[in-house]
Amino acid sequence: MKYAFQISKIFIVIVTVFTLIQCGDKKPTLEQKENSEEVSDTIIVADLSKLIIQKPVDLNTPEDMVWIPGGEFMQGAIPEDKMAMPHEKPAHKAAVDGFFMDITEVTNAQFKRFVDATGYITVAERKIDWEELKKQVPEGTPKPHDSILQPGSLTFKKTKSPVPNLYDFSQWWDWTIGANWKHPNGPDSNVKGKDNHPVVHIAYEDALAYCEWAGKRLPTEAEWERAAHGNKKGNIYFWGDEASALSQMANSWEGEFPVNNTQVDGFERRAPVKTYPPNDFGLYDMAGNVWEWTNDWYRTDHYLEVSMAHVVSVNPKGAATPYNVREPYAKEKIMKGGSFLCNASYCASYRVSSRMATSVDSSLEHLGFRTVASVAMVRNMKNK
Repeated sequence: MKYAFQISKIFIVIVTVFTLIQCGDKKPTLEQKENSEEVSDTIIVADLSKLIIQKPVDLNTPEDMVWIPGGEFMQGAIPEDKMAMPHEKPAHKAAVDGFFMDITEVTNAQFKRFVDATGYITVAERKIDWEELKKQVPEGTPKPHDSILQPGSLTFKKTKSPVPNLYDFSQWWDWTIGANWKHPNGPDSNVKGKDNHPVVHIAYEDALAYCEWAGKRLPTEAEWERAAHGNKKGNIYFWGDEASALSQMANSWEGEFPVNNTQVDGFERRAPVKTYPPNDFGLYDMAGNVWEWTNDWYRTDHYLEVSMAHVVSVNPKGAATPYNVREPYAKEKIMKGGSFLCNASYCASYRVSSRMATSVDSSLEHLGFRTVASVAMVRNMKNK
């Protein structure tokens, strides 16, 4: 039941139909742009007395954000979740300080303000560097023709008939030259009139650049999961445990994937933010619509390692280094929340515990982000 949105899976497409993942003319490296706090190992302690639970009284909540109370929770899939994948298990105790989080995914309008202010060019818009790209695929992989090595990104395509093998992701992904955040479905598409749609085709580096400009950061996986649960505990979905409520609560694929989307939820692809009800913290689209980057490296056995410590992980930052046993060449970060493509037939990733891995230089039609800010970061905003 592995999902489609990892660079390593897209390598199947590189070999068979020349689908490519972007590697750009990177300025500072990701390692230079991440601070030591963001890439450190999980901190394992048992003392929860210093957790920040309530919002400090002297701080105002930044515009378009909400306060997420700190606290302890069970991270990972609960036993009752029959759709849970092995890498979501075992559930383990975690605790996070309170923080502020964007009410919605970053929108086209918000990202445009950043681009207009900085002149930033996303990874999907940059010339592809084959010398960099080939480091992430098996040695000896032939170089695709130069006509393919053009700026672009991955776009979704429906199939004309049922797909017997849902593990062959190349059947519904196309490398599309000219696809980027301004042209989300390909060069002939645009975002006019879609200011309130989530921005997509955002690589990890792009999300970091936006965060730096905004004075914020990406959430850790634990923070994202704590926020998605809301005030509930042990819930499979952000709204509770009833899968039957899906079409009222989230934008997902309903019907036979990837042939026919019945659009019971109102949309075939991306929906405007705030289309569906928020969770009880006031956060929208914590299930479906588009996947969201987190800051954590993906490591296949990380949950197992953490659970064996038998103590609470406080403000965990995830694995120190990435490793996917199936995709050893890829450097992958964790994304959360699922997308408009999630379907129970192979991926019910609109569940709170769902997690997937995506290469840091991947950009896709269903991948965006939202930002968070710690108490210290908001104090710094206040003092500027």
